[in-house]
Amino acid sequence: MVSTLVVVGLLVAAFVGFNIGGSSTGVAFGPAVGSRLLRKVTAAALFSLFAFLGAWTVGRNVIATMSDGIIPAAQFSPTAAVGVLFFTGLSLLVSNLYGVPASTSMTAVGAIVGLGLATDSLNEALMFTIISAWIVAPLLGFVAGAIVGRYLYPQLEVRLSFTRFERHLVQLDRSGRVPRLRLNTNAAPRDLVGSLLVIVIACYMGFSAGASNAANAVAPLVGNGSITLEQGIVLAVAAIGLGGFTIARRTLATVSDGITDLPILAALVVSSIGATIITVLSYLGIPASLAVSTTCCIIGLGWGRASRAVTLAEIATPSVEGDLGAGLTTGALAASTDSDDPPLSPTVGDLASSMAGERPGRRDRDTAVPPIGEEHVDELSAESLFDRAATRRIVILWILAPSLSVVSSYLLFALVL
Repeated sequence: MVSTLVVVGLLVAAFVGFNIGGSSTGVAFGPAVGSRLLRKVTAAALFSLFAFLGAWTVGRNVIATMSDGIIPAAQFSPTAAVGVLFFTGLSLLVSNLYGVPASTSMTAVGAIVGLGLATDSLNEALMFTIISAWIVAPLLGFVAGAIVGRYLYPQLEVRLSFTRFERHLVQLDRSGRVPRLRLNTNAAPRDLVGSLLVIVIACYMGFSAGASNAANAVAPLVGNGSITLEQGIVLAVAAIGLGGFTIARRTLATVSDGITDLPILAALVVSSIGATIITVLSYLGIPASLAVSTTCCIIGLGWGRASRAVTLAEIATPSVEGDLGAGLTTGALAASTDSDDPPLSPTVGDLASSMAGERPGRRDRDTAVPPIGEEHVDELSAESLFDRAATRRIVILWILAPSLSVVSSYLLFALVL
């Protein structure tokens, strides 16, 4: 007979997965839906499919780590499992209240660490590896973003085109006897390449989200044997998919406050880099935060873009006038080399709010990329990429949320349970 605590655990796990699906679907498929490349239902279906693939493949390793690696599986009693899942769900609530993408993975690991400390069963060697990965992953995101921003971003910007179609990319042609699918007649070849990239990277984000987040919802229940690994994956993805089909519709409509100011090309770059980092860590069985790595990549990408105003030698040599360092900011992604022209790439927010319109892009002008050192700092820094105060608040909560999770979990399991 299934105990009440197991039922409560399953409900809490479904709640965690539901919220993960609601937030992650919008972040992954916001650009695709905003561009009218996909409908919301199609986006939710694709996200659920690729989240399942991610969870069923590399996500197994993360579930194994969190269910029987950080602490022995025997420590996950029904009560302990509910407690750990409660703190994971609480982190989602705090994240939503403050509008900050707190790391569910880091908070879930923190709750398990608190249980391990209270029961003196923590695998310290594995935790050292996990914490090291938490430090290295954001640094890799920053470095990769900086390299792309300095050397590759301008070339990508002039070769790719992103637009918001007034009608969806794939349409049903009813002019003949048999209805058939056809592409939007207003889509130029370069638009098709850009559109395909948007959809492919969105699916990749869904794969990465499933690989890293399924464990957050079901690892304690798998650890105590309430459900099998396969059942846990199905439960997690079902809950994630339900969130994608329901509460994610609002997120898809407004996209996400964290990426609306980004040019869509920048959003695709940071999504690709962040998803790759998290997929590799998931393959290694290390739970990590996609939000942390992606945000660090945004900062690195903006800095790299702005640094094109000077050569490496000039960066290494302090300016005589002392104003070079002040001029290099990270707010350089949406700027155009000609202030009289619109940017090559509309922002994600433009696409979602119809501000970008259906436009062919700047194909009729000279799109040569100025050499490094010949771009102007004022033009590259025309727009601010991120708010310093907001970034400070995010970083503080990234540190505070897992720390509170560890302390609260330890006190609960050491003094109460």
